[in-house]
Amino acid sequence: MTRLFIHAVLAAVLAIAAVAQHAPSTPTVSADKVWADLAAGNQRYVTGKTAPQDFPAQRKALAKTQHPKVAVLSCSDSRVPPELVFDQGLGELFVVRSAGQDDDAIALGSLEYAVEHLGSSVIVVMGHQSCGAVTAACAAGESESKNLDAVLNPIAISCSKSDPKAPEHIDAAVRDHVHTVAQELLSRSKLLKTAVDEGKLTIVEAYYSLETGEVSKLR
Repeated sequence: MTRLFIHAVLAAVLAIAAVAQHAPSTPTVSADKVWADLAAGNQRYVTGKTAPQDFPAQRKALAKTQHPKVAVLSCSDSRVPPELVFDQGLGELFVVRSAGQDDDAIALGSLEYAVEHLGSSVIVVMGHQSCGAVTAACAAGESESKNLDAVLNPIAISCSKSDPKAPEHIDAAVRDHVHTVAQELLSRSKLLKTAVDEGKLTIVEAYYSLETGEVSKLR
């Protein structure tokens, strides 16, 4: 009887520990408030009046833990660093980047980790003006390798949705690809879909202007 009691206590302790491991240590913040904070940071970046950052203190505070409210899936383009674009410090953003912000299995797994284990409640899928990956995909030429094909092929469907002769063709494809990726996060990940359905996660579609530095919310 005593042994059974001990086993029951141990099982309860392990269950509580498992729940604690998955739960964020920070209070829940509404998606609107999270986006408002990101938008405010972007305006600081645009105007050049960025917030001062105490990186030594941030490193010390984050050495053993992290709970980023926001995960960002964005392009690898060197001109689009999310931490700078949104004027955020260490530990604020969980960033996943690839050319053309592809939602492959590694990207999906990374985002699932941010939501399930770190407590991220918002995912921002961000495309940008004059994206090289989208431009190459819409050119419909032969790429130099199968690896590059893996980057371009998922974008091709967005290129087919507007007139290739139109001046805004590439920009339209960029925006459509952002929407496609955002939708695929839900269709390809049961974990993310469940989090959205339960009101624990919001996915934001966004577009970054290389010329102005502004990030606009698409939907």
